[in-house]
Amino acid sequence: MPINIPNSLPAAQTLADENVFIMDEHRAETQDIRPLEILILNLMPTKIETETQFARLLSNTPLQVNLELMNTKSHKSKNTSKEHLLKFYTTFDKIRKNYYDGLIITGAPVELMMFEEVEYWEELCEIMEWSKTHVYSTFHVCWGAQAGLYYHYGIQKHVLPQKLFGVFPHSVERRSSMLMRGFDEIFMVPHSRHTTVYREDIEACGKLKILASSPQAGVYAMATSGGRQIFITGHSEYDALTLKKEYNRDKKQGLPIQIPFNYFPSDDDTKTPLVTWRSHANLLYQNWLNYFVYQTTPYEIQTIPLMEQGKSL
Repeated sequence: MPINIPNSLPAAQTLADENVFIMDEHRAETQDIRPLEILILNLMPTKIETETQFARLLSNTPLQVNLELMNTKSHKSKNTSKEHLLKFYTTFDKIRKNYYDGLIITGAPVELMMFEEVEYWEELCEIMEWSKTHVYSTFHVCWGAQAGLYYHYGIQKHVLPQKLFGVFPHSVERRSSMLMRGFDEIFMVPHSRHTTVYREDIEACGKLKILASSPQAGVYAMATSGGRQIFITGHSEYDALTLKKEYNRDKKQGLPIQIPFNYFPSDDDTKTPLVTWRSHANLLYQNWLNYFVYQTTPYEIQTIPLMEQGKSL
């Protein structure tokens, strides 16, 4: 089954060109099935690129998904046109009474700032608090994961000696986790960040289980019991050339940046990058949608506040 997004969203044509099944709005409305309601809080400056990346992954599932995009009202985007935001995005004040099967909170290029210094921090805190009663499962990504860990559990982020940049091997620590179902012994994930969270802080919290990690990149996947809150420190959604664009951008700006680890063949940045994480990325989002959203969320979505935490990860 396909993803249902506005017909004129730029992602629609991109995905159609890739032979991804996009259901038009009319057909979606006439199907006798309750689609999953998924909200994406897009905090990235490159909103069109980011919304396309997530739409691509959410479409690769046998479930019908209604996708809604949200941006913060307390921050004005400098990289996305006002027309695009007005046409395709909503703000929290307009949807706060709604209920959603799933929420994705993306990363953001603000990781070297203290959380409280981020322009939209208070609004983000309000959204994260609201998500506990209006969203069945919230999926935090990269800085969004660090923000969620700090808000919900007081876990601090820490600055790395140098930017963690490239594609790193990971392994599953909790094989019983449904989020990790079907994963290979070693799987690859892109990372692009200046900060990290410490394993000992996560373990001391007592409310989170570590599901997967990397010797170089650290803890990768964490979740609460039942998966109502999931935290992913990497960028599985990245396209083939996303790291290359970031690398060229930083080089052009004269910033200290190393060649992305395990990305260019022979570390030769004139060669086409190798994509080694695509199958993992698709499986990660399929598992989330199937086991932590579709299988457990109530049919009457308004009853989400009454649902008890599940017992399996």
